[in-house]
Amino acid sequence: MVRPRTAWAVPFLAASFAAAQTPAAPKSAFGYADFSQQAKWDAAFMKVPSAKLAGEHLKTLTAEPHWASSPEDYKTALYVEQKFKAAGLETTIVPYRVWLNKPVKIEITAFDAAGNKLMSGPSREHVDPKAYGGDPFQDDPRILPAFNGSSASGDVTADVVYANYGTLADFKKLDELGVSVKGKIVIVRYGANFRGVKAYIAQQYGAAGVLIYSDPADDGYAKGDMYPRGPYRPASGVQRGSVQFLPIHSGDPTTPGIASTLDLPDSKRELDRTKMNQPAIPTNPLSYQDASPILEALDGPETPREWQGDLPFTYHLGGTGAVKVHMLLQQDYQLRTIWDVIGKIPGTDGGDASVLAGNHRDAWVYGAVDPNSGTAAMLETVHGLGDLLKQGWKPKRTIIFASWDAEEEGLIGSTEWVEDNEAMLRHAVVYFNTDVGVSGPSFDSSAVPSLKQFVREVTKEVSSPKGGSVYEQWKKDQAEGASRRNNARPSEADTDVRIGTLGSGSDYTPFFQHVGVPSTDIGSDGPYGVYHSAFDNYNWFIKFADPTFVYEQQQARVFGLEVLHMADADVLPYDYKLYGHEVVGYVDAAQKRAIEAKMQVDFNALTTAAHRFAAAGDAIHNTQAQLSSTGGQSNYAALNTALRDAETALLSDAGLPKRPWYRHTIYAPGEFTGYAAVVIPGVNEGIDAVDAARTQEQIAALTAALNHASAILEDAAK
Repeated sequence: MVRPRTAWAVPFLAASFAAAQTPAAPKSAFGYADFSQQAKWDAAFMKVPSAKLAGEHLKTLTAEPHWASSPEDYKTALYVEQKFKAAGLETTIVPYRVWLNKPVKIEITAFDAAGNKLMSGPSREHVDPKAYGGDPFQDDPRILPAFNGSSASGDVTADVVYANYGTLADFKKLDELGVSVKGKIVIVRYGANFRGVKAYIAQQYGAAGVLIYSDPADDGYAKGDMYPRGPYRPASGVQRGSVQFLPIHSGDPTTPGIASTLDLPDSKRELDRTKMNQPAIPTNPLSYQDASPILEALDGPETPREWQGDLPFTYHLGGTGAVKVHMLLQQDYQLRTIWDVIGKIPGTDGGDASVLAGNHRDAWVYGAVDPNSGTAAMLETVHGLGDLLKQGWKPKRTIIFASWDAEEEGLIGSTEWVEDNEAMLRHAVVYFNTDVGVSGPSFDSSAVPSLKQFVREVTKEVSSPKGGSVYEQWKKDQAEGASRRNNARPSEADTDVRIGTLGSGSDYTPFFQHVGVPSTDIGSDGPYGVYHSAFDNYNWFIKFADPTFVYEQQQARVFGLEVLHMADADVLPYDYKLYGHEVVGYVDAAQKRAIEAKMQVDFNALTTAAHRFAAAGDAIHNTQAQLSSTGGQSNYAALNTALRDAETALLSDAGLPKRPWYRHTIYAPGEFTGYAAVVIPGVNEGIDAVDAARTQEQIAALTAALNHASAILEDAAK
């Protein structure tokens, strides 16, 4: 599900890079009293992940469409189970029974005012088989019609209004322009926010249905050559995806907060659709081939200039009766079985301080980039750790690898497992995520602030196919403006390589934002224009992403070093010094916004708490550095417990207003963005709503959380 990357202006070509030079092994690392033995294990590990084997994994995993709960999806679970077991992991397949829709009939027809048919679709995804090698995967009869997960069934005929990207600002602009969407079918383009938020806002404004199309301005011919000549979306390409109201909660719509186990009775489920986190109106994706006749026939006023896409005509707002669309959507909703694959390497410490790493496996169609480039890399990470086990290595902390299912429908497999294992996860020290492992050559990451420096340090140790270290290439890419993922937020406290803020759209969400497990997400990006389409397949991957699988190998090494270092560190290498200074910046910015909004709210206690948290972060960082450099093993356990508990202290038992499943007071996906993070969300969304009472209440909740975390760190730093 991971949100589409910002498209590149120049396609990545599989050039022959300079032979990679192995970076010098570090002599020390934050969190280790003596790094010498770990450096040896690191070196032994990095020899194992194989580019060739990663390519074989990817080819096998993407041989068939494998939508969650399908027989083909189960085959991929068995493949991952086999590879986990071969590496020596204690492996189980964990099934859940969850609410999923499968399309029975999807018909979209448009007519002009005289009743003439303008289009009938959705058209089949297809490119010329004789041009530029065509696409060998496009004709598989198991490819489902283009549909939206979580869409309602419906039979609606209505006038059409164009609403740009379907953001809250766009709907407000329509109001200002006197264009009502009530009872209308809204057509919006992909981008700017999560597709489920588009449906969420449209429904609130009274729309009868939503069509979401891919505009060539965003990932089509305006960016470069279309597939199969180039990497960008062809005219028939469709972005599928879930329209679940992800900012309300992730996971099975029938069981928020509890696990959808096979034996869970229906009496424990919420089966009233009006109470689920799903739209009540039909929603469906379109290609720009199918959307173009609708948009071209709209009349009424011209759109604001910034709403103009790249189809070859002037866009109009519509809403005048010039175009009517008939949406006939029949969805088969059932409780269907999905399969998580869980592999475990027991730690020698015997405790619950586990290190978790995961990637999802299900795909809308083939999913070569999203997600199986990540699965292939993870399997080579597991291969490497399995080799270390044979050499006698044993981790201090238990390591758990997970292959999640039904992520695309709403992070379902990971969320249900988290809700099933919440008690154990109170002691988990980290969750490492990868989703889109490789779509090109540019490494990037998002992380909780306490793990940003950790990610940087790991990437300094891994060689890049371009030469030097991954870190050096990452820094160079950012300097050249090539890497723009995840709305990275540079600050005075964070002037190194920019690392993004965790919003939502992948499996770290339940770990971090529901139960407070510190998390990171890594990927390697490129000109990826076939997101969630039938063309995201092995053929596209070997032409435009990673023809020799060397970036798969790179990602396996980075992922593996993350796991190794966190599993074996003496002192958990969290950086609360940076975290604290980030939070001070967030609070200062929110106060300025409140003043600009002329809101009467009191930030004094919160400002004091933020500075206290920053001071506690400085103090605990000094303590960590002293212990890891001088020893003092008797203090490691207590210090590590405190470091972990400080993150949990940032949760609010009450959760966020209107969406209590989200409990983290510092980070959450925005109610009206979905993918992008909102920092100190309770406070900032109260300001957005110009609701002084709500904002003051959230200021108090955040103040309490920061003071709680500060007290834990202060006590440990004494």
